[in-house]
Amino acid sequence: GVAGQAAEAAAPTAGAEYRIDTVRVPTRNLDGLMTHAGELMVTRTRIARRLGDAEALLDFWEEWNRDATANRSALRDVENHGREADLPKLAAMEEKHQARLDDLGRRLARMRNDSYEDNARLDAVCDKLDRGVRAMRMLPAATVLNLFPRMVRDIAREEGKDVELLLEGGEIEADKHILEKLKDPLMHMVRNAIDHGIETPADRERTGKPRTGSVRLSCRQSPAGIVVEVADDGRGLDMDAIKRVAAKRKLSSEQELAAMTPQQLRALIFVSGFSTRGFVTDISGRGIGLDVVRANVEELKGTLEMESQAGRGSTFRLCLPITLATTRVLLAAVGRRAYGVPVDVVETSLRVQRPQVFTIEGRSTVALQGEALSVAPLHELLELRAEAPRDAPEMVICIVLKTGGERLGLLVDDVVGEMEVVVKPPGALLKRVRNVSGAAILGTGEVCMVLAPQDLVKSVRKRLGMLPPKAESPAAARRKPVILLAEDSITTRTQEKRILESSGYEIVTAVDGLEAWEKLASRTFDAVVSDIEMPNMDGFALTERIRQDKRYADLPVILVTTLSEPEDKRRGLECGANAFITKSAFDQSVLIGTLQRLV
Repeated sequence: GVAGQAAEAAAPTAGAEYRIDTVRVPTRNLDGLMTHAGELMVTRTRIARRLGDAEALLDFWEEWNRDATANRSALRDVENHGREADLPKLAAMEEKHQARLDDLGRRLARMRNDSYEDNARLDAVCDKLDRGVRAMRMLPAATVLNLFPRMVRDIAREEGKDVELLLEGGEIEADKHILEKLKDPLMHMVRNAIDHGIETPADRERTGKPRTGSVRLSCRQSPAGIVVEVADDGRGLDMDAIKRVAAKRKLSSEQELAAMTPQQLRALIFVSGFSTRGFVTDISGRGIGLDVVRANVEELKGTLEMESQAGRGSTFRLCLPITLATTRVLLAAVGRRAYGVPVDVVETSLRVQRPQVFTIEGRSTVALQGEALSVAPLHELLELRAEAPRDAPEMVICIVLKTGGERLGLLVDDVVGEMEVVVKPPGALLKRVRNVSGAAILGTGEVCMVLAPQDLVKSVRKRLGMLPPKAESPAAARRKPVILLAEDSITTRTQEKRILESSGYEIVTAVDGLEAWEKLASRTFDAVVSDIEMPNMDGFALTERIRQDKRYADLPVILVTTLSEPEDKRRGLECGANAFITKSAFDQSVLIGTLQRLV
């Protein structure tokens, strides 16, 4: 439905943790749980009787053991004396033994049948109780979706844009904890769609689009859980800008960027430290990048994918489980140990002969449906000791993972099966162990490590050299970033210069925008920090001139000013500034944090 049809709530804030304090539960759910609890009490009483049966069997065994001792003594007498009169005694002993054996068999059979029945009752009641408790925690997605209409309206008004929010799938239910944790990623992506995606009405009109942009926030059911999408009909991703920023941030070399597919280029926006020339304000970032959004989604055992068409818009897709209580895993054997791989990222598994694994440009590869699939042995990713070559089987299993739009293969010794497990999060000692999301106890009592699919993808990527970090030269590592500071007030200029120099930056000052523009040509700068209200050339004019010059297309510009009206911020955005910091709420950590993100 459209935003107007949704009940509006207060706009979400980024500071406080979002909590759903109350849950409305239908009385029939409570009645059902009371019934299940009563059945559980009855079953508990029945199982308690099994303890009495076991005690009776133990008493029976002790009595039989005493008689067996006496019988052994009688047998020794018969062996020693061999009197014929003792034969009836032996026959009576044999009959008594047989009667007791028959009695023991009947008791054990009855106990076994009763235990089977009790176990079946207990399984059924526990399943019902588990489903009932989970149902009580389930809430409609509208609980979170209804937080956004007011926020979208306020941001659109502040940026001078016309934006319509479409809400779909509010009736889809998910676990309360997932909905709580979902708010922050959704909030950032909706802000991002309005700030970076949707164009101004004038720009949309020039490109033949309706003046009003649309942001669609939808939720739908999937076989593995729920899918939440944030889609806009804005400008889409600028691939050239992504390549420039990735090269500048040294995320990949020029040659690697040229060889990347559009899908791999889009994945770069989720890398920590990546930021295009965005507007780092209370609107879009707050210093939070899409890497933090991705981390939040992964914490919920979900995946984040992105699609974009230049000039047509972008879509962020979150695939999440319905509940975090249990996880279905595929048990993959490496050596004598089994490891759990969440099935929601497993596309398929197939048997591969070792000669079918070939090498392309140094990468182990198998052919799958006419495409080359990069693969890696799981024991190498987990840094386990490999089996001796003579023990290596001719066939291996390749588990194909699909996460974040990428397909990668894991080579394992065997696939044991699937199982629903309760994943225990890692303790303090295992917090930083890569590739592991937690542990589970299997039915055999064995502890099974549950693997983190996103970490596995990163490990495969690193091992294959798909996105190797580019090391800086010692000279580059020693060089201080150079900042051009334009400020007409000597007091403010001195204070900002001291703050920036104490944070490791080299500062070149200018008393107004004109002097700053002239100094730009004198050397290479890493960023410009400028006041707005200055003589000769103000900060807006300086920013516009910088953006009009191709040499400075990616030079970050931060405006630090006393102006705080929404119109001023909007004009800063239109001029091309990366950040807008008001002096009234000036905090040096904000300036330093913004510089660290942009430089």
